[in-house]
Parts: sequence; C-alpha cells; structure tokens
Amino acid sequence: MSLPPEVRMAHQNRSLFTQLLCCFRPSSNHRHDSIIHSEQNGVHTPQKIPGKYLLPTVKKSDRICMVIDLDETLVHSSFKPISNADFIVPVEIEGSIHQVYVLKRPHVDEFLQRMGQLFECVLFTASLAKYADPVVDLLDKKSIFKSRLFRESCAFYQGNYVKDLSRLGRDLNRVIIVDNSPASYIFHPDNAVPVSSWFDDTSDTELKDLIPFLEKLSKVESVYSVLDGLKQIKLISPIYNQQKQNQTTPNNTTNTTQTP
Repeated sequence: MSLPPEVRMAHQNRSLFTQLLCCFRPSSNHRHDSIIHSEQNGVHTPQKIPGKYLLPTVKKSDRICMVIDLDETLVHSSFKPISNADFIVPVEIEGSIHQVYVLKRPHVDEFLQRMGQLFECVLFTASLAKYADPVVDLLDKKSIFKSRLFRESCAFYQGNYVKDLSRLGRDLNRVIIVDNSPASYIFHPDNAVPVSSWFDDTSDTELKDLIPFLEKLSKVESVYSVLDGLKQIKLISPIYNQQKQNQTTPNNTTNTTQTP
C-alpha cells in the first residue's frame, strides 16, 4: 500500500533536511577516511593529520578564537513555511529548488556584534555550505565571522560530524566553542561553552545572558582557567539551571538524573 501524498512529502522533507543541516548520518559518498581518531581510557584523542590547518595563519593575536555553531544555536531553519521567518533562502537539492525558512534566535544580533568586538569569531557548522553560506550572508551583515567552516571541515566519528578544534591552527588554550550539540565538540569538551537548542521561543534570552560571562572570558590567558571551574559551578547559562531544576523533584529530593 502506498503512503498518502502528505506522508511521502513529510518523509522527503526530513530526508532533504537531514542532508542539508543534520550533523548525523552522512551521505554514503561522504569521504572521511582522512580523519583519524583514537580512544584511550575513554578519552577521544585526535591524531595529527597531514596538511594545512583549517584557518588562515595569523600573526600573534591578543584575541581568543571563538568557534560558533549555526543551527539551533543562532538560528532555526525549516522547509515548512514559517509566517514570521527572518530569511527565506532558496537552496538547490538534487536538481530542485527548495525554500528554507529561517528564524533568528532572540538577541543574536546583539550577541554577534559584541562577540566580534572581543574575539576572533569563526562560524563552524556541520551543515552544507550551499545552505549555510547564504544564511550567514544574511545573518552577518557586519562581517563578524572572520572565517566560515562547513561540513567538509568536520571529522566524522561514530556517526557524528565533529568539529575538531585541534585542526584550526590556534592554541587550544585560547579557543572556545559555543554550540548546542555536545557531539560536535566531543574531542574538546573542556573548550565548550554549551548553549541550549533553540527552535522558536521568542522569550529566549540565553545569548544575551551569556554576554557578561564571555566578556570576562575574553580577557583570560587560558580559557581552561575559567571553563574548568565552570564544570563545578555549572551556572554559565540557563541550560545548566534547567538541568539543575530537573534533578530536583517537587518534594525537594534529588533523582538519579545527572548533569553532563
């Protein structure tokens, strides 16, 4: 029995969306054999890869490098029409043009403007460039991002596209990654500033709330001096506060859920 047209369309849209944006399940022709990682005692260790670094060489800079994710961190995109979309981006997939509707996360403009004043900002997404590049063109009118990296710059590891910070060509003591997906920074969790996934909540203030913390972080010699302590206090962003709340039952007893 054939599926109803609306069901077939939904399956097709999910498949196309996965090809375009998703950081999981690569296409069968994706080459990742040059990316090698080992695992010892539960620690994922990037192996040195021959060839150039992902970012252009820079003279000694006083700025920390901030790697920023795109989807569900700064924007949310959908093939389904959205009446209040900030952008509508046409993308060619398998010979057909599809409209992608893009919502900007609240306070994203303020966030990017301030981060551009403090950090070397790098856009790093597991999405395909043919979608992400035009979205960033519209999002980043002031050229905050000094470099853009897409899916082909990711390492493929255990079913995920991972952003290997060791390949950037920057001192890891002075690199942070702002990302909603822990799988994206599995090789360098100690460099992460986690954020919650955003879809359409117009009352969200997470990017704005992060600014004071990141202003202070921009002045340190080593990001680990701050981010190591972050593991203990876990107060950097609402995602941690929410996780803390979820640990406590209504009668103030703690359940077995643990924060990452």
